[in-house]
Amino acid sequence: MKLVIVESPTKAKTISKFLGKDYTVESSFGHVRDLPKSKMGIDIEGGTFEPTYDISKDKTKQVKKLKDLAKKANEIIFATDEDREGEAISWHLAYILGVEPAKAKRIAFHEITKHAIEEALAHPRNIDQKLVDAQQTRRILDRLVGYELSPFLWKKVARGLSAGRVQSVAVRLIVERERERRAFKEEEYWTIEAVFNKQQKNSQQFIGKLHSIDNKKLDKLEINNQEKADKILSDLKDAQYQISKISAKETLRTPSPPFTTSTLQQQASHRCGYSAKQTMRLAQQLYEGVKIPEHGQTGLITYMRTDSLNLSDKFLSETKNFIEKEYTDKYSLKTPRIYKTKSKGAQEAHEAIRPANPAWTPVFLANHLDDQQLKLYTLIWKRAVATQMPEARLDRTSIDTTVKKYMFRTSGQMIVFPGWLKLYPEQAKEEMLPELSEGDHVDCQELKPEQHYTQPPARYSDATLVKILEEYGIGRPSTYSPTISTIENRGYVERDENKKLAPLDIAFIVNDLLVEHFPEIVDYQFTAQMENNLDDIAEGKKDWQPIISTFYHPFHKNLVDKTENLTKKETVGMREIGIDPKSGKPIYARVGRYGAFVQKGSKDDEEKPIFAKLAKGQMVDTVTLEDALQLFKLPRVVGNDKNGHEVIANIGKFGPYVKANEKFYSIKEDDPYTIKIEKALEIIAIKKKADDEKTIKTFEGSEIQILNGRYGPYITDPSTKTNAKIPKDKEPTDLTLEECETQLKENPTKKRGGSRKKK
Repeated sequence: MKLVIVESPTKAKTISKFLGKDYTVESSFGHVRDLPKSKMGIDIEGGTFEPTYDISKDKTKQVKKLKDLAKKANEIIFATDEDREGEAISWHLAYILGVEPAKAKRIAFHEITKHAIEEALAHPRNIDQKLVDAQQTRRILDRLVGYELSPFLWKKVARGLSAGRVQSVAVRLIVERERERRAFKEEEYWTIEAVFNKQQKNSQQFIGKLHSIDNKKLDKLEINNQEKADKILSDLKDAQYQISKISAKETLRTPSPPFTTSTLQQQASHRCGYSAKQTMRLAQQLYEGVKIPEHGQTGLITYMRTDSLNLSDKFLSETKNFIEKEYTDKYSLKTPRIYKTKSKGAQEAHEAIRPANPAWTPVFLANHLDDQQLKLYTLIWKRAVATQMPEARLDRTSIDTTVKKYMFRTSGQMIVFPGWLKLYPEQAKEEMLPELSEGDHVDCQELKPEQHYTQPPARYSDATLVKILEEYGIGRPSTYSPTISTIENRGYVERDENKKLAPLDIAFIVNDLLVEHFPEIVDYQFTAQMENNLDDIAEGKKDWQPIISTFYHPFHKNLVDKTENLTKKETVGMREIGIDPKSGKPIYARVGRYGAFVQKGSKDDEEKPIFAKLAKGQMVDTVTLEDALQLFKLPRVVGNDKNGHEVIANIGKFGPYVKANEKFYSIKEDDPYTIKIEKALEIIAIKKKADDEKTIKTFEGSEIQILNGRYGPYITDPSTKTNAKIPKDKEPTDLTLEECETQLKENPTKKRGGSRKKK
């Protein structure tokens, strides 16, 4: 028996379809070893920086299974992903299974298809230690920064914070963009359009935009108030308009290169509204494959973590045949169009992201993919196939219409030959213009002035953040999505109403602290150079220990100095905003572990300080004394319910609420500062009614209940936060307390707030 090990169970299932009964395909479920959680796990004192690895607790059972299978196998084949992470997984597996990495049988492939698997098996290689070293170096650097800098932030700012080489740079970019937005001063400007038509009956209208005055092209802000706009309109009243110039030229539009990881994330965000994380999850599903007619379980795209623009000869040949069959040979190229990446560290041995088979069109796969998968696959398929189609040929025409010292310009285009735009009909729209000649007089049907205001720089979306990180050379294909997830999960950013990345107060404080005291950690060029170093390690040009040593020793020395000499007051951004007129105590704005808040009084007072969380949209550096005094009005007693319990309004972690008899009720649509007792009691009554309808059965003397949930009835025990399903042969109302206790003990579902219990 030959044992093939991959990292994903879905990938294992797909590959097993292509191999015979002599093969057993098993998954490692990702990384099986990592640096220990309870300690640094790196030899700093000895100066070797050698890492110590532990088998992850959640992988012990799977590791045992792999060891048992390995004992029965006469050959072990490592078939993890072809990037550095995949190489490292194979290296760890080889160590655990007692296989010498230099003699290990390693296969890699760009796509999960029968042909690719057979080719890989026919040409195995050894584990590439250079790639492993590059992955280990990144992991060690991240551990050194995280394990040393994060505790510093806990001491000097707030518990629970984290820092990292790439994540901290991403936060800096977002913070600096937000400061640009705050410093932005909007400016007014006006545009003027004219609606023309030829001086004949039923002639076609066309629109011109005021382009120049006195032969000088208009600056965007030149017409900066209504007075100037009105003066132009007055000057144009009853004027005679004439076509002064018509120019036409044929232009060519070349298709964009095939997708890399970053460009796919950018386009998926722009076209589909997907986050980077969502895009990579869907791409993983397409890569691992689905079952399609006549082909069985097979991968649909090549590997999705890549910065290469290469396309295989096989794909180029298949695509040419497909295009000629589907669209005729005038839409195919005589010689393939080749793209070269501009990225210094690109892995040219890899391929761009492309469909595994160009004949598997989106229409062909429509019934085998869900809507989100199909949208992403369509982007990938069109982009890759279009690269092997001719340029689009367009006739672009501009018409200049002159009156006095003013010139209006009209642009239009006709498609001479669509070329690759055949795949993009939405981009191939023609802008038809009427037949006109220079010297023709035209009528102005209407002049349309419009007021505008300049807009601040947009916040970063997933796509634009990935783009700027790539431009700086920071991060690599595998790091973009987890970086964005990390800064979200750590509470540095939140999504605004447009799903853009907005920094929270803690992001400003941590960023300013790092910029001032640890500049190398958030320096764009420094971080990019470190990425280049990792690439050099992967290519065998540099050894890994000197790179870590050069970084670590100055970093650690600076950290020790800042830990000893920097006070918390200098770091937390504590700002006195005024004096409370009633108590005479100072009021501060500051940031803590759970976000931004205002504080009345200090810890040195006899009475403890009073705290109030900032409302949404308020910031530490802009909140006023008036704002703070309003915030301190909460919690407030709204009134009493019919049982005499106080009804209290406040703002909590999940928004505004009212509380009565120790129970909480969300009031997201109401203002906790002004809500009346009548409205509060109405909200409470509605919630109680909903809870009553949700409850199927309760048991006297026990907290156990049978409730109606989103997916049907279930058993729950609030005291242990444990749920259980209803047995299939039982009606919910017939269950006894003892039967419920048995189900909760022996067959619990996922524990709320925890992990799934095992029987």
